Amino acid sequence: PTNYTITIEEYNGQNDATVLNQIGADVVSDGYDIIIPIATLAAQCMVTANEDAGIPIVYAAVSDPESVGLTGIDKVTGTSDALNTPFILDMMLAAQPDIQTVGLLYSNSEPNSETPIAQAKEYLDAKGIAYIEKTGNTVDEVIAAASALVGQCDAVFTPTDNAVMNAEISVAEILNDAGIPHYAGADSFVTSGAFATCGVNYTELGTKTADMAFDILMGGQFPAFHVMDGGIITVNTDTASKLNLDFSIFAEMANTLVE
Repeated sequence: PTNYTITIEEYNGQNDATVLNQIGADVVSDGYDIIIPIATLAAQCMVTANEDAGIPIVYAAVSDPESVGLTGIDKVTGTSDALNTPFILDMMLAAQPDIQTVGLLYSNSEPNSETPIAQAKEYLDAKGIAYIEKTGNTVDEVIAAASALVGQCDAVFTPTDNAVMNAEISVAEILNDAGIPHYAGADSFVTSGAFATCGVNYTELGTKTADMAFDILMGGQFPAFHVMDGGIITVNTDTASKLNLDFSIFAEMANTLVE
């Protein structure tokens, strides 16, 4: 087999458009062979910065590439962690059949959250379940938003929202202490203390993204973006114990249950 040496430079955009736009300008001027932005805002900023340079872009973990304008662009492809919002809310009702009010906690400046929050509202309206929305864009704002949900709802839903994820350790502590299960859009939330999720395996997503990037570097074609398979329910068993919630019903609902 042929051996290749690939040099990787990492940049942290902090989910901040100003920082990401500067990184984009630097990366394009330095003439990298390929750019792999992670999450929607990073992908959008890199595509904008790269408009005239034509460097291949393979994004990772963009929830809805079509709605955020990341399709139909020359030399741009990647992986999607599209969220099955109705399924997560099905999980919520399976574990808490008497639920009355759901809190929706998200960032109103996070593109990943727009579609799933709209889907959640549609689902809850159809079921006749009330919901209350709280938003925040910084860690402090998200923590304040989570605190404002205490006493107002029976469970909280958050999609694959980077702003909330950045504050999840504190959010989970607030909600768990109040006896409110947090259902979220990625296993990283659950690792940080949220109750449960159903989504993609992010190790597999990273591997798929790297495979796509390597193929392109070797002169391969640009495929359409790839939507990763979901169906993996992840539960934080410590949180389940604290909330006294039985999650055994989840084993009947998904291909894989990770505890």
